[in-house]
Amino acid sequence: MSIQRSTNTFPVGWRRAGLTKYLESLVDYRGATPEKVPSGVFLVTAGNIRNGRIDYQVSQEFVREEEYEVIMRRGKPRIGDLLFTTEAPLGQVALVDREDIALAQRIIKMRPKPDALVNRFLLYWIRSMPFQAELVGWATGSTAQGIKAEKLHKLSVLLPPLTDQHSISDFLDRETARLDGLVAAKERVLELLAEKRRALITRAVTCGITPGVPLQNCGISWLGEIVAHWKIERLKFHLHGVEQGWSPQCDNIAAEVDEWGVLKAGCVNGTEFDPNENKRLPGNQEILTEFEVRAGDVLMSRANTTELLGSTALIRAVRARLLLCDKLYRLDVNESTLCKEYLVWFLRCPSGRYEFERDATGASNSMQNIGQDSVRNLWIPIPPIDEQRAIVSYIAAETSKLDALRSATERTISLLKERRAALIAAAVTGQLDTKSLAAAYSSQ
Repeated sequence: MSIQRSTNTFPVGWRRAGLTKYLESLVDYRGATPEKVPSGVFLVTAGNIRNGRIDYQVSQEFVREEEYEVIMRRGKPRIGDLLFTTEAPLGQVALVDREDIALAQRIIKMRPKPDALVNRFLLYWIRSMPFQAELVGWATGSTAQGIKAEKLHKLSVLLPPLTDQHSISDFLDRETARLDGLVAAKERVLELLAEKRRALITRAVTCGITPGVPLQNCGISWLGEIVAHWKIERLKFHLHGVEQGWSPQCDNIAAEVDEWGVLKAGCVNGTEFDPNENKRLPGNQEILTEFEVRAGDVLMSRANTTELLGSTALIRAVRARLLLCDKLYRLDVNESTLCKEYLVWFLRCPSGRYEFERDATGASNSMQNIGQDSVRNLWIPIPPIDEQRAIVSYIAAETSKLDALRSATERTISLLKERRAALIAAAVTGQLDTKSLAAAYSSQ
């Protein structure tokens, strides 16, 4: 069944109008941020609103009952209202599914007129690519894009008759749920691949790669059993030294290839060294060339969040004119007794990270530190050097297979999300005959 379209490129019987014309109420919750308490009324922040729903597990914050009453004095949310984020993440939307919630700043509450606009249709319209593109055009802000409530009247909505709004919403409820289920299954695959990768590396650097090899308890509780003929020693006996870098005042942009730059701690956050994580050194700044990094350097993050503290990477290749910052250590490894790649694999596994997380200092999880003594005194299993090299080759081959599976899975997730976005856009702009599709689906 084809859809009859008007000269304005949307179906006959549909109309385009300003969004606020079809809202019964619109409340912008701005004002002082309430004090957070361990329990009370759940506070929905912008971070809780994602993928068309309120995710109560992302962050859990609460406000006192009396503060809730103050915050909500302009109108408490009702089930079925829409919550719309006005700043980062801009344009996320969710339906209210419980009434005992408080709303934080950067959230607008919308209540559609029930005789003109179905709340679920409005949710899908806001999530659609046409609306999001228009939203970005009206947003302002240099560092963080945002939109004020009074500007929402400039945003438009394409409205079919109420019966069509219901059928489109029913269709999208079913189809997006199916796609979201596929995405969730693929994301679980990514989690399992990551778990398998960690287990593979941990076993290789503690128990070796030879089946049936005798093991012994090394006497270090977090390392457990290691290969019987291996040694367990402090890292300092296999280092020539530990060097900390230098952090002058830099420009807040990355350096061009012919400019001097200072590396950021994030250059070692991934599984490989990332030279693009740097800041440009101003032209008038003195250059301490002794801190220039080179291929073969082993770099470690000494200041970072708890989960990234101690992140380590080997520089395999690097351009000239990049300098070590003071949030990084450069480990000068004695290669006659310790293979650099083996050391890096060990420091990436949970057993290798244990002492860093235990010994970290800092006022909050947002920035922790490890001292050079903690690095030097780290316990590490030391196989014979030829076994270290064999372990490195084994890990590289096996993780390469897992990384290929991860890349393929991530690509599938991306395609499913693209399919979901395209489906929503087509349905809410009248490009799909959802009634016929629903009838065909129900007859199967």
